[in-house]
Amino acid sequence: MKEHYFDEVEVGAQGVSPTLTVTEAHINTFADLTGDYTPVHTDEAYARTTPFGTRVAHGLLGLSLTDGLKNQSNLRFVPGMSLGWAWDFTGPIKINDTVQVRFHVGSARLSRSRPGWGILVLPSELRNQHDEVVQRGEHRLMIPCSPGFTY
Repeated sequence: MKEHYFDEVEVGAQGVSPTLTVTEAHINTFADLTGDYTPVHTDEAYARTTPFGTRVAHGLLGLSLTDGLKNQSNLRFVPGMSLGWAWDFTGPIKINDTVQVRFHVGSARLSRSRPGWGILVLPSELRNQHDEVVQRGEHRLMIPCSPGFTY
């Protein structure tokens, strides 16, 4: 799959990732990695007493999966630098939910501080198998211009 330089990307270009089914192992591994053993993520008996009715994935696990799935999408970029995320958790990700990322290039501009680089803003959504948005926001990404690109 081709990775695009900044000057090869058009505003409005869309990306769709492959799907991934979130398992109990994903949630447990994330809890082990981060040390976040909040019961709604790790204790089914407790989680049944919550509005979710079952264990749910950590919100930051969903964001991490979003980033990884985005990097496997049909719209890929030459590696650069993440400048940050503005991200909202809008619904639960339950065990055995299948998620997919959809995003587009919302804006693009040349970097003012780093010649030869550009900044993309990627509005993104993480959707489950019911096409419900469970997380959404924007990723700001700095990627290089192609060799020989002139302003």
